[in-house]
Amino acid sequence: MSGYRFCRTDDIGLLVDALNRCWAPYFPGEPPMTPAAFKRSIRDLQVWCSSCMVAFAGADPIGVLIGAKRPSGTLVHRIAVHPDYRRQGHARHLLTSLSSKLAILGPPCIVAEVPDTFAEARGLFSGCGYVEEAVLTDYILQEEPPGGGEVAGTFTIPVTVDDLAANGLLENPPPTCWNRAVETLTARKDEIAGLAVAADEGIEAYLLHLADGEILALRSLVDDSGARLRSLVARLRGAGMTTSRLAKVHPEEISRALLETLGFRPSGGHRLYTARATGG
Repeated sequence: MSGYRFCRTDDIGLLVDALNRCWAPYFPGEPPMTPAAFKRSIRDLQVWCSSCMVAFAGADPIGVLIGAKRPSGTLVHRIAVHPDYRRQGHARHLLTSLSSKLAILGPPCIVAEVPDTFAEARGLFSGCGYVEEAVLTDYILQEEPPGGGEVAGTFTIPVTVDDLAANGLLENPPPTCWNRAVETLTARKDEIAGLAVAADEGIEAYLLHLADGEILALRSLVDDSGARLRSLVARLRGAGMTTSRLAKVHPEEISRALLETLGFRPSGGHRLYTARATGG
């Protein structure tokens, strides 16, 4: 007989076990989940144990939903059912249970970022009333941007997440995926490096990245047809990071045309689904 329950802060071990039983079979190349990695997701993504749920057959976890919570809404970070228990309604029950809880406790907005290739997961969200809001595109930096020199009247400086926050540059950001939102940048600030184009009046463009070259933020504050961003991307490549990626780019974050002029090429995508919590 199946059972379901929401989790508590002392259920990290259970959630780790559920992910390794239910999520890992679909992603054999990923390392197993560990308590340390799960706690990191709590810090970086604001995963809330009380927004996570496990389905059971007897004492064994057969389904899991991992939810992350911010004032703007809740992200369905992961949802999976053990291969032996698929197509029995467990995933739908997990989603509807979360919706019912959030209809009472809030926040009412629920989002999911589903890879294009996961047709079954996309069908699940659509069938549960989620609406496809946008296509989030993954990009790989593969080419040297033309005209990547420093812009006249500006200079390039190192910059940190704290520097950007102190200058008010993280306020009112464009739409981004959950993993690159301001809350994540703030949580990971000690491992994030950055470059900025500055002039006498202040910072005019910036790029934030990890040590492996993964780009977490790329933004120009002036309309210059991408000249300042080209300068920053050229600097990044000059530091030896010749193949960088920029994941899940919202179409309102930065245009595909501009990214392609900077040397980025599409490499995959996700669909952004949204729903409003209901008690039904």
